[in-house]
Amino acid sequence: MAGRDWQAWHADYDDPNSPLSQRLAVVRARLTDALDEAPAGPLRLISMVAGQGRDVIPALARHPRQRDVAARLVELDPTNAAAARKAALDAGLDGVDVVTGDAALLYNYDGYLPAHIVLICGLFGNISDEDIRRTVAHASALTQRGGVVIWTRHRRDPTMLTTISGWFQEAGFAGVWESSPDLPFGVAVHRSSREPMPAPMGAKLFTFVA
Repeated sequence: MAGRDWQAWHADYDDPNSPLSQRLAVVRARLTDALDEAPAGPLRLISMVAGQGRDVIPALARHPRQRDVAARLVELDPTNAAAARKAALDAGLDGVDVVTGDAALLYNYDGYLPAHIVLICGLFGNISDEDIRRTVAHASALTQRGGVVIWTRHRRDPTMLTTISGWFQEAGFAGVWESSPDLPFGVAVHRSSREPMPAPMGAKLFTFVA
């Protein structure tokens, strides 16, 4: 997104009273649940617009199944991607691969699709409604049958949480969990009930908007 300092944006993660920090804790908890409930054996995880990997890397580092997970984190900002790469290295997570690239381009997830766990966090408040719907429609190509998508959206008007949940249902997902409406942010989990569609690797799902 033009004009935004994405490194400075991450500073709110360090303030325990900020909505961003509180949302992060909720996402990590849902990721931990997803890892707990995932089938035995190797697991694939992808994170779109992964930033510094603060949702994935600490949760994975503390989880007993960390060695089962092959994760692809895609982040456009090179400084944030480098921070994620260092965090994964420091945590000893050899299975975490950080790509500096456009998270909207599906070829950046090649080799990790369909995934058992898909994170789409911090994206839906920064793209058009049309692009949100396109991204959700492609989620069936990104996600294993029985796999989950963890996603976020702010609760400012228009919140669109109900609308986005409906789009996930149209794409073959069932709602599993949604955060309290009393919180200033929304976090939701949807589970795929369909066999994954072939992923169109040349597709571009979204464009950031100011």
